[in-house]
Amino acid sequence: MHKFDYIIVGSGLAGLYAAYKASFKGNVAVITKSHIRESNSFNAQGGIAVVTAGDDDPQIHKSDTLIAGRGLCEEEAVDILVNDGPDRIAEIIASGMKFDTEGGALALGLEGGHHKRRILHAGGDSTGKWITEFVISKVNQRDNIEIFENTTLLDLLIKEGVCYGVRCWSENSKLQASDSVANNGSEVLLYANHVFITSGGTSAIYARTTNPETTVGDGLAIAYNAGCRIVDMEFIQFHPSALYQKDSPKAILISEAVRGEGAHLLDKRGKRFMVPIHELAELAPRDIVARSIFKQMIKDDVQHVTLSLRHLNREKILKRFPGIYAKCQEYGHDLTQEIPVAPAAHYTVGGIASNHNGRTDIERLYVCGEIAATGIMGANRLASNSLIECLVFANRAVEDSVTVGKIDNIPTFDKMFCREEANREAYAELKSEVSNIMNRYAGIIRSEEGLTEGLKRINTLRLGLEADAATRENGQREFFEEASRRLLTVATLIMTPALMRKESRGGHYREDYACADENYAVHSVQQRGKEFTTAEVNGDCFDF
Repeated sequence: MHKFDYIIVGSGLAGLYAAYKASFKGNVAVITKSHIRESNSFNAQGGIAVVTAGDDDPQIHKSDTLIAGRGLCEEEAVDILVNDGPDRIAEIIASGMKFDTEGGALALGLEGGHHKRRILHAGGDSTGKWITEFVISKVNQRDNIEIFENTTLLDLLIKEGVCYGVRCWSENSKLQASDSVANNGSEVLLYANHVFITSGGTSAIYARTTNPETTVGDGLAIAYNAGCRIVDMEFIQFHPSALYQKDSPKAILISEAVRGEGAHLLDKRGKRFMVPIHELAELAPRDIVARSIFKQMIKDDVQHVTLSLRHLNREKILKRFPGIYAKCQEYGHDLTQEIPVAPAAHYTVGGIASNHNGRTDIERLYVCGEIAATGIMGANRLASNSLIECLVFANRAVEDSVTVGKIDNIPTFDKMFCREEANREAYAELKSEVSNIMNRYAGIIRSEEGLTEGLKRINTLRLGLEADAATRENGQREFFEEASRRLLTVATLIMTPALMRKESRGGHYREDYACADENYAVHSVQQRGKEFTTAEVNGDCFDF
């Protein structure tokens, strides 16, 4: 039996930091679908939002977060974020983390929605990589942390509302059974006193995304099927500026910090179009900028707009954004001049409902990071709040777990899964079809007609999948069929509340209901086996 004190699912910043913190409480297993450095955290460019300057204040940071959240933020959760954040940053700096400096002080960037320079960065535009590598170095120093790459979460081991571990499919030799086929892997059961899901968001379910292709919401679908409440999934944040490449869905993130340093967005005539739209122009909250770019593209009948840095100091740009410059150069563009950009699915604002300590509806199951819904983000994440959320709430979840204690008796769970490589191609085809449906019917601009059609098409795919699965005679659950079910579940969890929310707010825009409606200033709540419902802001939706 594989038994640990903690199992961490996911290897982004939330998962790695939770693993490091948990290692001082007991032994830890980290399982990750791909490789430890394959995550949104690792790829994050802009920085980490936290108050460190004397002319800044947590209350200003809170105000910026609430404004960006469009009336759906949970104030207590935001208070925790902005007040605990400086302590977590001070802690990792004291442990050796190096952020960029200017004149002996921390260098502070400015991003959309912020009224103060408070964005810490490292390596210029490689903050996510640097901070993730730093935490990986700390994890590697701990002898009681085991990392299992190429290990996919299949299900949670739950009985009577208590989580006892995870069911996974592993191609990792340290976990494979002796009779498994080396190239195919095997089902493995891992047990723990505490399970943390930190597997990230769902944005790779869209055809054009900045996320790794593995970020399709597996953890979220599994938690939903296990009985967890799923909150505010209609709010998908589309990053305004991803490098556009003709005939390619690959979206290279161009950090908001580039606009923070003064880059301009231009229409096909070379005119700035954001100035009359919002007082912060190119630094308006992300939903406004992304939607404005999308509308300008439609107006001009083009596939992208232009991000211009011609008027900025070339040497400063090269120093501040070496990674983005190199990536643009790789695709034939000069960042110091002009590059084509268009929006791409970037961040899942909603997620698995959790309290301020990461607890969920299921006992001993915690969530933190992008997959968690604490109410911090509201209807629209404030730029660079995500990395600091990882640190703050991973720390709180680990500290809370100590109060729960250990499991005395573990029930028996049987293995249930098989894997047939012949189904891999069918899964890839379904994933492509779902991605196109999401882009077309649940993208930046939505409508009742489109969402209804999108849900209809998802249901048709589901019926076809279940008809094929019904022909199985051995009663086992097949790996790729289950992965397909999870994709369809995530698509449904996004489109259902989007159809119900007859207004426009934050990352959800309805062309048939273009204005915000205070009757919808509520959280959407979905729970398996129950009717769709809503919950009041600053109510008890996140209390456990």
